[in-house]
Amino acid sequence: MKLALKFLPIIKPISFQLRNIRTVGAMACSRYEYVKNYEVKDVLLPNVWIIIRVDGKGFHKFSKEHDFEKPNDERALNLMTNAAQTVMEKFNDIILSYGQSDEYSFVFRKETNVYNRRSSKLLSYVTSLFTSCYVMYWPQWMGNKKLTYPPSFDGRVVLYPSDQNLRDYLSWRQADVHINNLYNTAFWNLVQKKGLTNKEAEAKLRGTYAAYKNELLFSEFGINYNNLPGMFRKGTILLRKQVNRTKHDISKQLIVPLHEDMISDIFWKKHSELLAHKYSPGLYTQTDDDVVSESFIRHVEKVSLE
Repeated sequence: MKLALKFLPIIKPISFQLRNIRTVGAMACSRYEYVKNYEVKDVLLPNVWIIIRVDGKGFHKFSKEHDFEKPNDERALNLMTNAAQTVMEKFNDIILSYGQSDEYSFVFRKETNVYNRRSSKLLSYVTSLFTSCYVMYWPQWMGNKKLTYPPSFDGRVVLYPSDQNLRDYLSWRQADVHINNLYNTAFWNLVQKKGLTNKEAEAKLRGTYAAYKNELLFSEFGINYNNLPGMFRKGTILLRKQVNRTKHDISKQLIVPLHEDMISDIFWKKHSELLAHKYSPGLYTQTDDDVVSESFIRHVEKVSLE
């Protein structure tokens, strides 16, 4: 009883102060909330394809600092794809993602109403989530290689009104992969295997066409460019699929990485659900003869998006 009396004077002032804080806070909210009117109304146009593309900031320096393998570092590419898969898991309205080098594009359904189609909300969430996942998954893919400084990605929102616009955009990004990777493959083979300096390799390839680079790779290094991994030549496409694996008798909805030609009509006929009036993940059956990426196996075995 003495203890209760002793602490009673202390309890009352604290309770009174808290009530005062809440009262002042409520008054401040009604007095100053007019500033919300200064927010830009950035609602995106309805019934158009929304693409958010994230791109590594200063990744030429970043890849050099962290000793990425040249011309392609499979671990770093898988790290990008792992981050993109997580973004797709968070946003069910993303029907396709496409990545290459240090960039990933996310395609949202035309009718999506995520965040009421607010550009700033969509852009900031996708870009920040992708960046945080890249850092979080770094040890899983890069092993003992430590981050010496934090990576960053910028992002942009682009709208495309027609299906053909969307196809042309993805064709543009995939054509970019082919052009850059063919050049880089020839360049780094000249530097690493022929001992040329960077300037000498640049001079040798300057102004040359694809046929010349292909012939150079085959005649001087025994490399058939078309036999290189599809991930290097075509980039990585992420699609939602209802997956059936014959060996393990598993059927579930998963995010599947593919390395296919998006420029041809065959891709869009094969994955017709992408441009269908009402989207629903298509079917995908993997057999034992399929060559798939490690990230796909990991997701088939461990991740369900149901």
